[in-house]
Amino acid sequence: MPQSLAKILVHTVFSTKDRRPFLRDKLLREELHQYLGGILTNLDCQPIIIGGVEDHVHILSTLSRTCAAAEMVKEAKRGSSLWLKTKGPDLHDFAWQSGYGIFSIGNSQVETVQKYIAGQVEHHRKISFQDEFREFLKRYDVEFDERYVWD
Repeated sequence: MPQSLAKILVHTVFSTKDRRPFLRDKLLREELHQYLGGILTNLDCQPIIIGGVEDHVHILSTLSRTCAAAEMVKEAKRGSSLWLKTKGPDLHDFAWQSGYGIFSIGNSQVETVQKYIAGQVEHHRKISFQDEFREFLKRYDVEFDERYVWD
């Protein structure tokens, strides 16, 4: 086959360092989500939906066949962190946690994941980020050591 084709769908989740609520402002959060979408687009990883709350983001996107998952997350976090630090004096010490979660999904799950990400504000009235992330790790059968998941 002379052409290389791929459609890899991923749900990526990462938090602010120490889950600090830097992203309380809804307009800032929306700008951040758009900015993250631009970074992903430049990596040829097409954003489908980006959402979250004051202490973390969820990204549903494609993963380009030429971009490693770790590289995509690294660039999204690096670029958005630098951008956020310019948005006000209260954001000068902004940082993302060093880790992340990235989970593959099937094409038939896109609508469900989109609704899940769109409903983050309501969802987190009932559950913390840590409990949500633990649920993801269990659902995807990812072994983890609680001592090394959080920073």
